[in-house]
Amino acid sequence: MNKTMRVVGLNLIAGILAVGLSLATVSSASAAVNSNNGNNTSSADRGEARLQEQVRHQLAMLPYLSVFDNLQFRVDGSTVILQGQVRNSVLKPDAEGAVKHIEGVTKVVNNIEVLPPSPMDDQIRRQEYRAIFGFATLGRYSIEPVPSIHIIVKNGNVTLEGAVDNQADKNTAYLRANGVPNVFSVTNNLVVAKS
Repeated sequence: MNKTMRVVGLNLIAGILAVGLSLATVSSASAAVNSNNGNNTSSADRGEARLQEQVRHQLAMLPYLSVFDNLQFRVDGSTVILQGQVRNSVLKPDAEGAVKHIEGVTKVVNNIEVLPPSPMDDQIRRQEYRAIFGFATLGRYSIEPVPSIHIIVKNGNVTLEGAVDNQADKNTAYLRANGVPNVFSVTNNLVVAKS
């Protein structure tokens, strides 16, 4: 395989990952939202649930979101609080802009952290991706339309965000992430999805 084909292949994989991460971020955020399935749900609860779903959708549609970003949000009445970490600085204003035009949103608090640019962190991101998704039992998470494991790297420190199917996958992801050279620490915030 020549160098041009490899670059095109890597760009295609990065594009697929960006789309997949968008949906993973949304599904991870949706797992954190409590829903009330009772029959006596108030109209305020239904309105807030509708607003949460619209915010999730808008964040999922952001074009530059990748497996190396972690977008989260909270809805407090008509206020949306954006949180998380992004590698690309454009994502912070894009996320705010996408959410503030949703009907029913009166205020957006943008607490998204833009990660500092670092060639060393970029190298760690690539190595972490290969270590986690290249492992046989975790590889299935990378072929999902939305990879549910997010790899956040800041100043050599790695944080795993998202959801996995079972405790064994959570532990394996942590061990694989911890085995990458030049990593100072690994924080495992993966949650085990309810069956």
